[in-house]
Amino acid sequence: MLFLLVLLGSLVPVVPTGPLVSSAAVVAFHHAVPAVSLGVLLLVASAAACLGDVALYWLGRRGMESRGGTRWLEGIRDRAPQERLDQAVEKLQRHAVPVLVLSRMIPAGRLPVILACLVARWPLRRFARGNALACLAWAATYQVIGVLGGSLFDEPWKGVVAVVVLTLAISAAPTVWNRFRDR
Repeated sequence: MLFLLVLLGSLVPVVPTGPLVSSAAVVAFHHAVPAVSLGVLLLVASAAACLGDVALYWLGRRGMESRGGTRWLEGIRDRAPQERLDQAVEKLQRHAVPVLVLSRMIPAGRLPVILACLVARWPLRRFARGNALACLAWAATYQVIGVLGGSLFDEPWKGVVAVVVLTLAISAAPTVWNRFRDR
């Protein structure tokens, strides 16, 4: 079930995948054999996230190669200064994996970076390799949040509530900060 939900969340970014992984980590932490449960959780969550991102990237590539998609890509390139595009492509080429990892960690950061990779015309294989490491780091981070939440409480449901509130607060923090800063 976790695999399907994380996969869906990677394709449709409305499903809160971070709280799902953290909640599953709380439950796995309270399992009879937590090391095995947490290992399986890490593999399942990162594989689902990676598969979803690669599918999204593949769909983006197909769409951009279509007639309407090519016009859309040219429109993006026309609106963005060429030196900015060159800068973004250069940073992606030099720091591919760290950029992908950060994009996975920052709420709503993944889609713009996927778009930048599409604009840079990365081959699917290159994106998949870098994204696999990013998804593993992402799953491990949310798993650590879940383990910490699970270790604070003796009952799993209390830990689940704590990590869901915490991960949703982390996700909302950039939006709240931007609104506060704009005032």
